[in-house]
Amino acid sequence: MQPEVTRGRPDHNISMWGAPGSGKTTLLAALFIALTRRNDDWKIVGSDPASSDYLIERTNALSRGKVFPEASRALERYQWTLIGPPARRSGFWGRKAKAGPPTRIGINMIDAPGGLFGTGRRPAGGAPGGAGAPDGPGDSRRHELLDNLAESRGIVFLFDPIREFTFGDAFDHMHAPLTRLAERMLAAGEFGDGKLPHHIAVCVTKFDDPRVLETAEKRRLLTTDIDDPYHLPRVTSEDARELFHELCQVSASGNADMVLNALDQFFHPDRIRFFATSSIGFYVDRRTKTFDWDDFQNMLPGEADEDSRIRGQLHPINVVEPMLWLGQRLAAIRPATEAT
Repeated sequence: MQPEVTRGRPDHNISMWGAPGSGKTTLLAALFIALTRRNDDWKIVGSDPASSDYLIERTNALSRGKVFPEASRALERYQWTLIGPPARRSGFWGRKAKAGPPTRIGINMIDAPGGLFGTGRRPAGGAPGGAGAPDGPGDSRRHELLDNLAESRGIVFLFDPIREFTFGDAFDHMHAPLTRLAERMLAAGEFGDGKLPHHIAVCVTKFDDPRVLETAEKRRLLTTDIDDPYHLPRVTSEDARELFHELCQVSASGNADMVLNALDQFFHPDRIRFFATSSIGFYVDRRTKTFDWDDFQNMLPGEADEDSRIRGQLHPINVVEPMLWLGQRLAAIRPATEAT
């Protein structure tokens, strides 16, 4: 019998979604580093050679090369399995509980160029794929990504507050695929209660940027993890929604508030969770080994975005947590033993 980690397709399908430059590729690359820095037994294993190659190449680029991975230029698929400690089980009639098998959360992740969603316009002449309106390469990739959103029940949605301040296009990259997704779910009979069936982890990216951190500080949303030896600032999931709302106020277009409204309108409130994330974390001096408000920036800007480099060690913040939350919520709804 083959081990569960290698048999069949993953039980849980998680998709990524966000505007260009929102940090999808960097977040994926930081996932292995984030897991390695945790003080528990969670780990990630590639389910195919391409996924393992991605982990190796992107991790080396971030940790040793100190460079950000190139943005996705094509639709890329990755199949991983998060493996963690056994789930806690109570004993029967006072007997000592036996250790169960390791917890496994299968993830089928699709990463795509942020501009792939764009405005989501259909070709002139009919519906996507319809007669008289042949799809171009971009259309076929867009359909494939929408297929994945429709088939998935977990979504990682990335909101880049720095890009929103500059371009104000988060809603532009959200409303088209959301409308198409709702259309498909309605046709499939999965929109009966007026909400989409998905769980969605909303990641407010670039928490390490001074403008984002200072916004959280002014709103008194910062906290620290008592188990964190570096005392890095964080924002709890309960407060991350408020941070999201505050950052929407500086949108260049003034439309960012509609992103939050759309999330509330289309998803069940108990299936939305917010995270303040940073793929590179804050700079920590190797001598003091603690966060310093006077010297915390871990990104060295270049003349162009592609010239930016990472200054010190990576301490990713809330990169693993959205994945684990989605995986565990999906497992509770559709246990792995029921997958066929």
